[in-house]
Amino acid sequence: MKTKAIALSVITAFLVSIPNFGKVAAVSAAPNDFEPEEKITMEVYRAANPAVVTIRTTNSTGSGSFITPEGLVITNEHVIRDAKNGLVRIINTEGKTYNGQVLTVDRKNDLALVRVNSSDRFPTLAFADRENILVGQRVFAIGSPFGLSGTLTTGILSRVATNGDLQTDARLNPGNSGGPLLNSRGEMIGVNKAILSPNGRSNTGIGFATSAPIAKEFLTRSAAIIKPNAVASLPSSQTKPAPALSSQTAAPAISSAQTAPQTAPQTTAQTAPLAERPQLGVILNPASLTVYEVRPNSLASLMGLKRGDRLVGLNGAPIKDAKQIVDYLAQRPSVALLTVARNTGITNYQIKF
Repeated sequence: MKTKAIALSVITAFLVSIPNFGKVAAVSAAPNDFEPEEKITMEVYRAANPAVVTIRTTNSTGSGSFITPEGLVITNEHVIRDAKNGLVRIINTEGKTYNGQVLTVDRKNDLALVRVNSSDRFPTLAFADRENILVGQRVFAIGSPFGLSGTLTTGILSRVATNGDLQTDARLNPGNSGGPLLNSRGEMIGVNKAILSPNGRSNTGIGFATSAPIAKEFLTRSAAIIKPNAVASLPSSQTKPAPALSSQTAAPAISSAQTAPQTAPQTTAQTAPLAERPQLGVILNPASLTVYEVRPNSLASLMGLKRGDRLVGLNGAPIKDAKQIVDYLAQRPSVALLTVARNTGITNYQIKF
């Protein structure tokens, strides 16, 4: 008797060509001649769907949710993993496309934050409190399975794992990754991320989501990176390539004709001119201070920083969190000594601004 291997699969869809059936007008309110449960479902969809987006990289598509009016989107790390230079496309429910920039990730919990580069204001979803996440409650999933944006499925919360992950029988498919799992109040109780599948693609009726409390902890750790008025800023096409390494000092030194390089995951470029801001050019995991990505032609790339390097010291003192680096660079210093750990080695880099 042959047995089938059951795989736990992430649910990001590869891009496929899907016919355009045109836009369907949204229902402004739940009609009065439906059952109470149907009205709840309609109202949840009406309220939540405008805040749900489709996220596209070169090779795949997933979902996400606006969580701030300024355009901060939460999604799965695996949705944006192959994004070149951290750049993605964000498509809202009206079909408008925005450029997005990955700010930071949490690979352990499969979470990522993306900033939409726009001055528009966006509808948002709120996170549910821990006490409002209960096994047996009715849940609603919205996303873009197989690229079909605005798709709603329903079910119940089947289980809360010891690590906080949520299990549901709401039907999830490739492309639902990163989309919201909602309660009947329209609050996000989790971020959909995986399905249990016999073939790695179709759904058996068991799906998983990272819970809202874990997502909120991720946001708290990333506060210095994502707040709208943070000193950090995203690299842009206006950023000039950093000059070559200087060999005049004992530690590898980097000089810049601009006012400064910057470290850490970054926010928006609209808050101040780039020339006024230090830029190192990396995306960090805020919990471990590990380098997730190095920007091309940045000071970090000239230093030789690589994905997996860990920032451990600043000016001879241990680094406790990313905010410590951001706050120091906000002072526009003339020099900094950055200590980096790679494998079992430690290197000191002297950076001149």
